[in-house]
Amino acid sequence: MENKIKELRKIKRLSQDQLAQVCGVSRQTINAIENNKYDPSLELAFQLAEHLEVRVDELFLFRNRT
Repeated sequence: MENKIKELRKIKRLSQDQLAQVCGVSRQTINAIENNKYDPSLELAFQLAEHLEVRVDELFLFRNRT
C-alpha cells in the first residue's frame, strides 16, 4: 500500500518523532509505514489521517503487490 505520509508530514513541518508521539507509536513505525514496509492498523491509519488533516483514502493508495 502506497501512502502520502512523508509528503504531508513535511508540509505540516512535523518530524517522524513528532507524528509518532501524537499517534502513540515509535518513530521506527512511522518510518516503516512511509517506506511501504509496514501497513498500519485501521486505527493507526485513521489517527495518521486525522493528524495530517486528510481523509484515509487520500492518505493511502492500495496497489496489488503481485
